[in-house]
Amino acid sequence: MMEIRIENTPNKNIVKFVAPRTLVEGSYEISKLQQAANIPLAQELLQLPFVTNIFITANFIAVQKNEMVDWDMVADEVKDLIEDELLANPSVVLQPRQSPISVYVEMTPNNSVMKFVTNKILVEGIIELKNVEEAKEVPLAQYLFSFPYVKEVFISDNFVSITKTEDASWEDISMEIRYNISEYIRDEKEISYIKNFSTHKPIKSIQKEFSDIEKKIQNILDEYVLPAVAGDGGNIDLIAFDEETKTAKMILQGACSGCPSSTITLKNGIEGLLKEMLPNEVEAVEAING
Repeated sequence: MMEIRIENTPNKNIVKFVAPRTLVEGSYEISKLQQAANIPLAQELLQLPFVTNIFITANFIAVQKNEMVDWDMVADEVKDLIEDELLANPSVVLQPRQSPISVYVEMTPNNSVMKFVTNKILVEGIIELKNVEEAKEVPLAQYLFSFPYVKEVFISDNFVSITKTEDASWEDISMEIRYNISEYIRDEKEISYIKNFSTHKPIKSIQKEFSDIEKKIQNILDEYVLPAVAGDGGNIDLIAFDEETKTAKMILQGACSGCPSSTITLKNGIEGLLKEMLPNEVEAVEAING
């Protein structure tokens, strides 16, 4: 049976039920039974009297309840229902809707990096590639490196962040990259041969087991920092904690790597957050590649 993990959200009425694999491509928001005709899981959840809205995307189901009950009373019941339904219908959507591939462009705080967001999950986790030699197992990245203005490629979930060469202008190349990524995905070409890596791969794969303080720091990053950083096309990952100097050492990836504003984010944002949430335990934050 698939093990579902329960995660709280800033909204007290909404809880996320996270699966260890991707459940759907795209997203589905359902508040009425009529909207759940081909989604048995949503049909079952809407039968619960306290459920008002369901949002399914990537690897999680966000369930919103009314004010009549507390999650402490019903979260396990919902979790069991989801696990049972995923066992009966692993595909979640019995008749997947067909939608065209779309790619849109987002600016990032780093002027050298542009984010290309798709309506399709590309990989589960993170792949950062600094050059074509590192891209042997990632066909999409190999393809992108064939263009002379592509310097680095960062792929995560449903987006690709491209670092351009200094002599290239986004005005000249962004629409070409957008078109090429869209065509590549539309042709259903292989994205990556790397499978089943962790969210912070390759960093975590070489990292020793985290200490208690490192686990606390990483949990804070996961909950409060990484969603916003991913929205900007990057990633910030904890590498180690120096207990003598009380310094958290981190690596910057994607749009965060080489971005001047990342230093400000580290010192004014993340460092302040960690010092506030872990008083006397963390005194400084340092980027090992920034």
